[in-house]
Amino acid sequence: MTAVVAGPPPTSTVGGGSGPRLRVAVIGPARFPLVEPFAGGLEAHTHALVVGLRRRGHAVTVFAAPGSDPRLAAVDLAVDTFASSPAARADVGAPPERWMREHHAYLDLMLGLRRRTGRRFDVVHDNSLHHLPIAMADVLDEPVVTTLHTPPVPWLESAAALASERHRFVAVSDATARSWRHALHAEVVPNAVDTEAWYAGPGGRRALWSGRLVPEKAPHEAVLAARAAGVAIDLAGPVLDRAYFEQQVRPLLAEDARYLGHLGRAALRHVAAHSCVAVVTPAWEEPFGLVAIEALSSGTPVAAYARGALPEILTDGVGALAEPGDVASLARAIRTAAQLDRGAAREHAVRHYSHDVMLAAYERVYARADQGDLVA
Repeated sequence: MTAVVAGPPPTSTVGGGSGPRLRVAVIGPARFPLVEPFAGGLEAHTHALVVGLRRRGHAVTVFAAPGSDPRLAAVDLAVDTFASSPAARADVGAPPERWMREHHAYLDLMLGLRRRTGRRFDVVHDNSLHHLPIAMADVLDEPVVTTLHTPPVPWLESAAALASERHRFVAVSDATARSWRHALHAEVVPNAVDTEAWYAGPGGRRALWSGRLVPEKAPHEAVLAARAAGVAIDLAGPVLDRAYFEQQVRPLLAEDARYLGHLGRAALRHVAAHSCVAVVTPAWEEPFGLVAIEALSSGTPVAAYARGALPEILTDGVGALAEPGDVASLARAIRTAAQLDRGAAREHAVRHYSHDVMLAAYERVYARADQGDLVA
């Protein structure tokens, strides 16, 4: 049985944003709950989006993985309720059970939204990384906006290729928009952080690497580069690939390279504010780089591989870029970034990547989608 609720009642109340109050359904990721300490930037972004839209007066219903922050009053995506039958699992081409659970959850959600009588939302905002909210968008009465948080992957690309013209796409960076250009047009709305919560700090002697400890984030290269630069470094984040951590990261740990664990937001903000430089080491084309914005909001300059959106973010003397995968180049970037002006780093984040900037942009996207305006 579907877990979808009816949604907020119709209202014409004017909210705290720049226009009339909207009724927004936010479809969140199913991979991890929206709760601190966040498993990744997507979860942090979706949580902040919901909180920020409500603060600006909009009526928001969020669909998210079980265990999400109770303050969100999220409707659970039924990711733990489906199991394939023995007969289905016997199929040699059967996908992994985790894939099937997420598939079932989003199928349940989209069919549940369709079965409702009447239009209960002004817009549905898809942040799911799943193909079904795109593929099934046309069964809904409401317009759908999908934010692309990743470069093209086969299942999303397939759904997007069949999307109707009324479906609006948003990319989190120019780099991500360019990567999708062969398949669709995406308006760019950069991600953001709470620049009031990520406060400016005095810096310190140690560098910081934060994020998911997985091969595609390459934290071991951050340790090697910091060591080559003569700068001690701290790592913070969830270990989501235990084999990688044990084989590539743990052997490098010492007094000059500490693993602090998966920190909550308050603890991570304190560390960022007291770091001399943040190191960002994507081994793929990073769609955005929320950890870079978090650091800049703390007044901490960033040394990063020039991949994906990071060259867009680290402008105006707030960071130093290195050749992707080149540890020696990154070591030089660490030394350079550590000397940059902390005030300029903070000002850059506030001006370009605050929640208010992002939320105002999404309000404009929602309004155009609600009005059926197809011009970006």
